[in-house]
Amino acid sequence: MSEQTLYRKYRPQKFSEVLGQEQVTQVLETSLKNGGLVHAYLFAGPRGTGKTSVARLLAKAINCSERDLFEIDGASNRGIDEIRALREAVSTLPFESPYKVYIIDEVHMLTKDAFNALLKTLEEPPAHVVFILATTEPHKVIETIVSRCQTHQFKKPTLEILQKMVVDVAQKEKVSLAEEVASLVAFLGDGSFRDTLGILQKVISYSPDKKISVEEARQITGAPSFELVSDFVLALAQSDLESALASLDKVAEQSLEMKVFLKIAMREIRFLILSVFAPRLKTKVAGELTAASRTFLNKPKEEVVTGAKQLASVLREFLDIYSELNDSFIPQAPIELALIKTLGQKP
Repeated sequence: MSEQTLYRKYRPQKFSEVLGQEQVTQVLETSLKNGGLVHAYLFAGPRGTGKTSVARLLAKAINCSERDLFEIDGASNRGIDEIRALREAVSTLPFESPYKVYIIDEVHMLTKDAFNALLKTLEEPPAHVVFILATTEPHKVIETIVSRCQTHQFKKPTLEILQKMVVDVAQKEKVSLAEEVASLVAFLGDGSFRDTLGILQKVISYSPDKKISVEEARQITGAPSFELVSDFVLALAQSDLESALASLDKVAEQSLEMKVFLKIAMREIRFLILSVFAPRLKTKVAGELTAASRTFLNKPKEEVVTGAKQLASVLREFLDIYSELNDSFIPQAPIELALIKTLGQKP
């Protein structure tokens, strides 16, 4: 089974099935009902948030068949020659539909000359053509292109939306998983429907009995136990450098994913800081917490409260070095250096 099997299998078939993007789907549905179809759309937002899925649904809503739907990868078709070929192709009539729809993904990857060539088509498009441009980096799309498109902004789905999706898909796949497993998979999906279902696919594929325990999910994803994370966070709040470094050493010894460990630790640090400085937000963020997190936050120790400002400084450093973990020869080294810097110790 490929990594994207679940994502393709459960791709929305109508606007009402699109999760977390009501600000886009409702506007599009209303616009189409009122005859408000335009010749060019720009879908902007983070990766894996449903831009291409909604683009296909829009094409379907205007009765565009598969033969008249063309998907182009802007990253690999970014030159002026490819766009010139596109300009020639759009002039021909559809095979069997009222419209030909061209979806250009990652459109920000086009060259300057390619953008200018595309602009000429957008300025005077044939009546039978609809363009849907998709991008994760709208600031890289030239303003003259943006001004000729109806722009729709996609947003990252909340953890609750992703968690519900994981539970729903697991049920449809006849897989049993604990609430904490769904929460972990949703959190590691990092706001992407595609990535979340990819992780769920991996977890399901490696489970022999389709009954996924928390320990099994941690082993497959490389996630640490909550006890290891909470010990680490408490050590930081107490400015206990030696204990914090010892926790990192345990992560390395257990061959856990260092980036996953830091990501989960940063989440707990953030929640702890908010519980101290903005207690009224505790209810609001409660939906993002696992049962273990709620227990941890509901019984804050005195040293944690007094160390909250220290934790804020540590979190700032962790955010700065998070991306470095991908390229570090020693995975834990960037975290160790950040700890030494923020806890005021000299190497």
